Amino acid sequence: MADEKGIWTPANIVTCVRIAFIPVFMVVGSLAWGEGGVVSPVLMGLAFVIYVTLSLTDKVDGYLARSRGEITDFGKFLDPIADKLLVFSALLLFLEHGRVSLWAVFIILLREFLVSALRMVASANGEVIAADALGKAKTAVTMVSLCIYLFAFFAEGASLAFASFFLLVAQALMIAAVVLTVVSGVQYFWNARHVVFGR
Repeated sequence: MADEKGIWTPANIVTCVRIAFIPVFMVVGSLAWGEGGVVSPVLMGLAFVIYVTLSLTDKVDGYLARSRGEITDFGKFLDPIADKLLVFSALLLFLEHGRVSLWAVFIILLREFLVSALRMVASANGEVIAADALGKAKTAVTMVSLCIYLFAFFAEGASLAFASFFLLVAQALMIAAVVLTVVSGVQYFWNARHVVFGR
């Protein structure tokens, strides 16, 4: 394992760079909304490019870690944090400008807190609760939805005719993401019910 080589593996460096650029995305995204909620297409387009790039690096660091045999405890700790920061940076930005539902953000945040707490309790008992297919699908759908939201806002700022279509797609995917969030959260607790309620 890569722990013997130190924590600064290429995969972990990519993850750290991803986290470092999240505030950059938030600053650019915030500046993209001008006075009266008017969207700057240039800044929103830049925010979209940054967010898509950061989303794709999630696959890059995972591939690097597995292909190089450099899976570290530091990487296991940092990668899910990077994913959550990336998701909530966009959700909070959209929420500030009234572009997503408060309830959607609350449900997603609540689920993350509950599953994280479940994993901590399981870890204390010597068990590891790994991300399953449903949980990964939830993350993927959420990130795709957020990327399409950003593209829709860019198109809106540029007065492109198809802006409303992409906004509808993003909203539909966000609903799907919330449903997956609830279902995957329930599944985590059902599969690990012995951790909470005892055997």
